[in-house]
Amino acid sequence: MKTICVMRDLYKALSEFENSFETAYGVTLNEAMILCSLKEADSEMTSSALSERTELKPAHTSKIIGGIEDKGLIVRSLGKEDKRQMFFSLTENGQKLLKKILADNIEIPQLIKPLFK
Repeated sequence: MKTICVMRDLYKALSEFENSFETAYGVTLNEAMILCSLKEADSEMTSSALSERTELKPAHTSKIIGGIEDKGLIVRSLGKEDKRQMFFSLTENGQKLLKKILADNIEIPQLIKPLFK
């Protein structure tokens, strides 16, 4: 029973963290993970490459990509050799937001702080 209670507390802490993160930055943690992945790659990435890098399911990754594309944080482009292939990259606004997120001292919930040491 103790394990279930700890998991409940962990879920609650993560949920509260994500809500405050989204309020502060206008993106979810999953959206921020996609932005970070694009920055780390330092080049365009396909949806499937983003899915692999973030370990999110392809359908979920596509939904997240659509959301941050609508927010103007990423842009899609067609493949040069294969026009069926889509590549994604950060926009200037996406780069600015990610720079702000990375520069801020984000408060980590006490329950999960030990994971960051």
